[in-house]
Amino acid sequence: MEKIEYEWVKQTRQILLDQCRELNKEDMTKEFDFGFKSIRDSLVHVAGCYHAWLGSFVLSETSSPLLAKETIYKMKIDDIQRYFQQADDYVEKVFEQFKNKLDEFIEKEPAWKAGSGAISKTPHQLLFHSITHESHHKGQIVAMLRQLGHVPENTDILGLPEKEFSI
Repeated sequence: MEKIEYEWVKQTRQILLDQCRELNKEDMTKEFDFGFKSIRDSLVHVAGCYHAWLGSFVLSETSSPLLAKETIYKMKIDDIQRYFQQADDYVEKVFEQFKNKLDEFIEKEPAWKAGSGAISKTPHQLLFHSITHESHHKGQIVAMLRQLGHVPENTDILGLPEKEFSI
């Protein structure tokens, strides 16, 4: 995995966040029968994956990486954007601190799953998981936007115009 690949993830995520910024509160919080129920909750869940696996498990920078439901219910798009920025900071630190150790196993119990027992994963696995997890939920958010009557922007890396394609 290269840093440029994560830049593409961030670039396409921003397209989705910019579109969500235009939604009213009702559309951001409308509950559906799939995914993490609402666009807001799905976005927070996606960012939380980076916080948990990278910020907590890999970097040991937090022992409580996931937000309480009460906090999530109060979040607006600017709060979500900041939560993603913190996640991006964790990714950057993983690239820096594990540059030559991305495939070395870390064995420990996830701090947010007390009593679950130790697991063994590499930073590379958890970085890749976080990115594919984001793509999965991004598709669900796009489906939610469609069900709300919006026309989603293209969030596919291959859909980026050449002049906007970060390299």
